[in-house]
Amino acid sequence: MPKKPGPIRLKRIYDASAEDDGARVLVERLWPRGFTKERAAVDLWLKEVAPSPELRQWFAHEPARWAEFRRRYRAELKRNEAGLQQLRAQLRQGTVTFVYAAHDPEYNSARLLKEYLEET
Repeated sequence: MPKKPGPIRLKRIYDASAEDDGARVLVERLWPRGFTKERAAVDLWLKEVAPSPELRQWFAHEPARWAEFRRRYRAELKRNEAGLQQLRAQLRQGTVTFVYAAHDPEYNSARLLKEYLEET
């Protein structure tokens, strides 16, 4: 019987890491400015699952574009089975925390990635 995937948590890069974060996966296309590897405390940087540079730039964290961003990002994820497989393998090991740099906890790609993985 396959092991049930671990929970997915979300945490901003600016928040302190915690013992119960499990594996910390940075899900941003760009490395967060001003962070060393040690300070970021991430176990894996999986930029391949982040929105494409074009989509990220188009969205520009504008809430009015959220619905269309969501649709386009999900379409990109559907074409990215290799990156998603890496995340699913990590989830089979236990808790995973998606680390992101966006300031808005509601309108960000890490949240959409979490939703997508929980639905598929």
